[in-house]
Amino acid sequence: MKYLFTLAFTLILNVSFSQNVNQYFEKIRNNEAFLIAFFSQMPKGGDLHHHYSGAIYAEPILKRAIAENLYLNTETMMVEKVKPANGSWKQFSTLQSHGELEKYKIKILQNWSVKDYNNVDYPSDKLFFDSFDKFWPVVDGHFDEGLLELKNRAIKENLSYIETQLSPAIFEMKSADLNVNNAQLRQLSANHNEKVIMQLLDTLYNTFLQRGAKGYAENYNKEFVAKLHNNLKIDDDHFTMRYQNFVLRFMDPVDLFKNLVVNFISANSSPLIAGVNIVAPEDGEVSMNDYWLHMLMFKYCHSRFPDVKYTMHAGELTLGLVQPEELTWHISSAIYTAKANRIGHGVDIPYEKNCYDLLRYMSKNKIPVEINLTSNEFILKVKNDRHPITLYKEFGVPIVISTDDAGILRTNITEQYVLLAKRYKSISYSDIKQFVYNSITYSFIKEDAVKKQLLKDLDIRFKVFESSLPLK
Repeated sequence: MKYLFTLAFTLILNVSFSQNVNQYFEKIRNNEAFLIAFFSQMPKGGDLHHHYSGAIYAEPILKRAIAENLYLNTETMMVEKVKPANGSWKQFSTLQSHGELEKYKIKILQNWSVKDYNNVDYPSDKLFFDSFDKFWPVVDGHFDEGLLELKNRAIKENLSYIETQLSPAIFEMKSADLNVNNAQLRQLSANHNEKVIMQLLDTLYNTFLQRGAKGYAENYNKEFVAKLHNNLKIDDDHFTMRYQNFVLRFMDPVDLFKNLVVNFISANSSPLIAGVNIVAPEDGEVSMNDYWLHMLMFKYCHSRFPDVKYTMHAGELTLGLVQPEELTWHISSAIYTAKANRIGHGVDIPYEKNCYDLLRYMSKNKIPVEINLTSNEFILKVKNDRHPITLYKEFGVPIVISTDDAGILRTNITEQYVLLAKRYKSISYSDIKQFVYNSITYSFIKEDAVKKQLLKDLDIRFKVFESSLPLK
């Protein structure tokens, strides 16, 4: 009897405490400075929609480029390690000696990120996607420095897990003789001939295996990912990281499928490779024309590797970016055809055909949506109540909050929660807390013990955080 009384009293205290935290949150939600302080200290679980190259801030990338004395295209702000034959290229040492370096530093930051963007001079989506190629020669080869930067920043932001898209596993196999299949695959896709497409993918799959796909994937896992992860001691008591492989939407079908197969083999054989993704602008010409074909490629790979998880950039579109009818089927195709385990962005869900049924399906089957508020505002100009986050919440679709490309967008995970609280008053602190737990629960971490420990750690972190709040 005494035990039951103690248990009941404890439950009452917990409920009362939770109510006080919610009340304090509502009290401060219209004050941005209070929200920043609140969310800076709040544990934030995981960041599941995260691009390594886009997460590094431009300043350290520029510092490396200067230290290595790379060549800068003074018109485009692109850098290269070897001077190209054409264009206006100058080494950083030359710019320094001529007293021009400081001037170009400003231009570089404005081209490698959204710094000082004025919403007038250049299309925001083009600025965003073009920036990657401009600084990639510096990022490539400095993964150790970049990963440590991301880890240290995450710890300071009370973020305990990142699932980052590190680098594409490009299978450099001789495949020119297979390019004849590109036109055939596209014609079959135009005719929606799924049966023959699957047969052709099966033939290609076996060819890739014969030409060394498995060995390449194993070498990628061991010599690149595992070596980096272990040498840097990325995982510790404060932080955990896992990696997503990804393919590039703009590639021809044979090349894309070749790399997708390698990525699935890689993810199937390494505990560090959490899953697979597909990236690049969804509204690109090749992306749009080959979208359904890409979904079938994922479906095929799933049949070969049913244990591999994958999330897909889907529905990163809005009215005006593409023709209206193209907004009606990308998310549903990613879920119903490709069988995606999570959806990244999902912005065009209100336009989807039978969107209510789709939302109910996502809710019933626990298919989360990765919400990227700053990214969606900058690239798509979608924000406030035009953003579908509350639509997802209304139907019970699991939600996770993520950054996308914090470096290019010059934001962080704290800012995403500040925007969430400011813009969507129907989302309570209890909802936000659930989103944080979702980011671990719906992560692709393969080791049950690791996931359980991260969830247990969240329990402790939230108790410490909530007890620190000025609730009186």
